[in-house]
Amino acid sequence: MVAIKAHEADRALARLDPACRLVLIYGPDAGLVSERATALARAHVDDPTDAFQLVRMSGDDIASDPLKLVDEANTIGLFGGRRAIRVSATSKPLLAAVEPLLATPSKDAIVIVEAGDLQRTNPLRTACERARTALVVPCYGDAARDLGGIIDEMVRAAGKTIDRGSRDHLASLLGGDRQTSRREIEKLLLYVGSEPSVALAHIDAVVGDTAQREQAMLIDAVFSGKLPALDLAQAKLAGEGLDAGVMLGAVLRHTLAMLKARQGVDAGRSARDMVAAMRLPYPRIAATEAALANWTTPKLMEAITLLGSATLAARRDGEIGKAGATRVLWTLARLGRTAARGE
Repeated sequence: MVAIKAHEADRALARLDPACRLVLIYGPDAGLVSERATALARAHVDDPTDAFQLVRMSGDDIASDPLKLVDEANTIGLFGGRRAIRVSATSKPLLAAVEPLLATPSKDAIVIVEAGDLQRTNPLRTACERARTALVVPCYGDAARDLGGIIDEMVRAAGKTIDRGSRDHLASLLGGDRQTSRREIEKLLLYVGSEPSVALAHIDAVVGDTAQREQAMLIDAVFSGKLPALDLAQAKLAGEGLDAGVMLGAVLRHTLAMLKARQGVDAGRSARDMVAAMRLPYPRIAATEAALANWTTPKLMEAITLLGSATLAARRDGEIGKAGATRVLWTLARLGRTAARGE
């Protein structure tokens, strides 16, 4: 079975080809991986609470003893009926356990294997993509359209309404992980209480943090070379009393994440895959992908050195640190502008 695109996942799982007896669900969005595995398992058994119908197996245990999965998949249910086997994610290799089931699929059970972010050359992913009896489902961070649907679904289920502007604003604060997004929406609905609709005031009071959003704006301004946006974000953060060392620390953490992603791109992985692994809110994804394409490993290493020195200075002397923070952030923003021009 050929691999499907991320946007085709829900449709493919809802209309699963009967020939597919093993489904590999993988990706950086662990919450979405778990949610899809849960839905698929429940759809393929008569009673999800019956441990004989829905069997949960540890990926670590199977990696240590590959025959466990084969034995379970070939076990005939005591009372008949449909069965599903759900294998939890593991960092250990599972190919030895899965290969026999790709060659000789289980007639009694569907096997659902959860995994993290697998590279295109990963042996398990490659083997499943080549097999006619397997389906490979990628799970990346939610796009705005997906988040809008989730928000509408949960707000409707709570018996409330939300206007388009508020929904779009809420979606802009979510998106790194499906389960995390759902928890944030649940928290928001609990805060709304008996009021009939979700308003912007509710969202701003509960979801995310203003300082965090402004830090994100500052970080994106630095890496895209947008000096006016950087100036505005820095002024807001300083006005709220944010320590210069904390501000620089946030930029440094993002720079380290960017370096890891850049190294992945240099090794042959796509920028989209590497940015997806960073679990950023949807509005920041495009900007980060663009920055990743422009910032080279040497420039990121230079940025880390500058930020490290400035952070240390800010911790030693807060007043001097403020001036140093401004200087280094503007220096990096100019590097970002140069990088964007390809210089």
